[in-house]
Amino acid sequence: MIQQLFPTQILNASLFPANSRFLKDLKKEILKISEVDLEGQDWSEQNYLFGYTSYGSLDQLHQFSSSFNDLKKKIDKHIRKYVKELGWDIDPKEICLSKMWVNIMPKGTIHTGHIHPLSVISGTFYVSLPKKNVPALKFEDPRFTQMMATPPKKKNVALKNLNFFNFMPKEGDIVLFESWLRHEVVHNNSDDLRISVSFNYDWK
Repeated sequence: MIQQLFPTQILNASLFPANSRFLKDLKKEILKISEVDLEGQDWSEQNYLFGYTSYGSLDQLHQFSSSFNDLKKKIDKHIRKYVKELGWDIDPKEICLSKMWVNIMPKGTIHTGHIHPLSVISGTFYVSLPKKNVPALKFEDPRFTQMMATPPKKKNVALKNLNFFNFMPKEGDIVLFESWLRHEVVHNNSDDLRISVSFNYDWK
């Protein structure tokens, strides 16, 4: 008998239909934010090559915009589901949305591997994606650094045996994951923008 232990659980859900009015309006608002956020432009020039992110300037958009606050309310419902699925012995109200920021990735932009230190749950909401060659959200096996003598994997290995997983997002979807899980966004090879909203839930 083989038992599967210590799963890494990722929640994926649809919040809005693709091409919905909410997505179109939110895209316009995000593009406007990127135009007026001079501090964010400067930060992105140093830390987010070719792209724009409000992470270093406007990272609590849910407190200043009704659109982002409406998005927060939608995400809260899935946070409660995720907490239940993870088996945590807490009231979901013990964690709250602490940061919410936007990202615009034009052609040539990449977001290298990282985690979200001191947060509990992190995630991304997808506003607009390229029609082809959508840049994946790449997750890394959290045991990867401990694999000192592990043999290589087969070409068509089962999903449960992968060391890296490329999550392919869809417009209007969210993905939730525990904040310690290392991840990256692969290189955008498309001429279209990849626009998303990222967020962290922390202990109150």
